[in-house]
Amino acid sequence: MIRRLVTLGAVALGLVVAAVAGVTAYQSLHAPLPPSGNSALTPVNCSPGPCADVQGYTLWLSEVSVNGDLVSMQVKFQNSSPSTHASPEDLQLIDVSRHASGLVTDAPGCTTWPRHDFNNGATFGPIDVCFRISNAARPFILRWSPDLGLFCCEQDINLT
Repeated sequence: MIRRLVTLGAVALGLVVAAVAGVTAYQSLHAPLPPSGNSALTPVNCSPGPCADVQGYTLWLSEVSVNGDLVSMQVKFQNSSPSTHASPEDLQLIDVSRHASGLVTDAPGCTTWPRHDFNNGATFGPIDVCFRISNAARPFILRWSPDLGLFCCEQDINLT
């Protein structure tokens, strides 16, 4: 009886340790928001900026504008990576109040798209998209989460 209780206790302790390690590993994948500042965007592995390149999958932003509580922009994708699609759920805009917004379509000129499958260097866009913000002060961060596998990726693009 005691041996069975010790075995059950060891299994429970092992599960708790594994769960804590898993949660810690998952949280470490999420990069913290960069500190706000007035530094200019320097593109990483792509140009012209603002843009981001994640393993050969590139996102370009253009015509970024703010009108009240609405931020609009054009997005364009090019895929030379293992990812197979572009999806509107992959984009979020974060304002200085750390309010995150997905795409909105309830304002004129604000559109979305169904999941778009592509590969082999194909491009998709430009598409006019919009996000609602709670604070119009800059900078904004566009968080892009392309589907490149279970443990990959979030890319933050600073829009000053």
